[in-house]
Amino acid sequence: MSAAQQLPDILSPEFAADPYPAYAVMREEKPLIWHEATKSYIISRYEDVERVFKDKQSQFTTDNYDWQLEPVHGKTILQLSGREHAVRRALVAPAFRGSDLQEKFLPVIERNSRELIDAFRHSGSADIVGDYATRFPVNVIADMLGLDKADHARFHGWYTAVIAFLGNLSGDPEVTAAGERTRVEFAEYMIPIIRERRDSLGDDLLSTLCAAEVDGVRMSDEDIKAFCSLLLAAGGETTDKAIASILANLLVNPDQLAAVREDRSLIPAAFAETLRYTPPVHMIMRQSATEVELTGGTVPAGATITCLIGAANRDEQRYREPDRFDIFRDDLTTTSAFSAAADHLAFALGRHFCVGALLAKAEVEVGVNQLLDAMPDLRLADGFDPVEQGVFTRGPKALPVNFTPSAA
Repeated sequence: MSAAQQLPDILSPEFAADPYPAYAVMREEKPLIWHEATKSYIISRYEDVERVFKDKQSQFTTDNYDWQLEPVHGKTILQLSGREHAVRRALVAPAFRGSDLQEKFLPVIERNSRELIDAFRHSGSADIVGDYATRFPVNVIADMLGLDKADHARFHGWYTAVIAFLGNLSGDPEVTAAGERTRVEFAEYMIPIIRERRDSLGDDLLSTLCAAEVDGVRMSDEDIKAFCSLLLAAGGETTDKAIASILANLLVNPDQLAAVREDRSLIPAAFAETLRYTPPVHMIMRQSATEVELTGGTVPAGATITCLIGAANRDEQRYREPDRFDIFRDDLTTTSAFSAAADHLAFALGRHFCVGALLAKAEVEVGVNQLLDAMPDLRLADGFDPVEQGVFTRGPKALPVNFTPSAA
């Protein structure tokens, strides 16, 4: 039997339960696999995924998003290239870095985290996923956009349906229909708000997007709606899994949790290592513009390439003891971990590097700090072992913890 036949299929229950052994076999024996069910070429080695993301020779495109993202979001910035992409990115990027992030949105992040923690700080137990992580980033985004947080359940339902659509590798028609329905529902909700906001601008992000202009180009209602849809899905699903994962990783490594508790400046290193070790997004697709040679063979022009971030981030050719969570490792650079110069692949790289990376970093730093302040003796509930779930995106489904209730 060939290595390809022995490989657990990415759509199999065994792979969903624990993909890491399969990733190791892929990297070692089959770094390029044609996967019939998803009609894509799967790559798993760090050097190959890095090359596709950085794409210095314009060999790879995001044309795959025409069918992967557009049915649920509408046409997004991720599908654009060249000047069109640069102008749209210039319109949205300032809100996610520098003074805007620090002055306008850091207080929003701090307030939203505190409000959620206040609901359980006196109880002595909580589920970090259900009580905090799934709510925190969505509440932040709603606040940033000036939307009504009372609509949280709808936002959560929409982004859950969108992420299910993106991860619908087996083509379940019900999942497809739910994702497409979300596009209609979100547009019906969002377009009237955008039109209203254009007539009475405030100091929220939605107003900024309505007013933003670069070289005479402004964003249309549809552009803004698609970006907000993308922001809710990407900023909600990924950050909630990142927060749950960083805490799970620290809780099962008590010595490292103790180090972070004592020295909070280690939180960015713990987050960077979490992004490497248990990334929220395990696969991102690209499309080949030309025939291209990758490790293990040739990919024809116009093919979909599934880049396995979860595999590449544990490549033994790139990291020492890659299957060990170690916030002190010297082969991962914390200072560049949240920029396009990162030496992990969780935010992609190159011109499509995640625009929200610094927002995610700010949310994780605030969240972990506030959680450790509220729960100094935070520990896993007795007998609980955190288990990751998901294939396209992945993280703990629950994270029950106990702690001494806060007296304050």
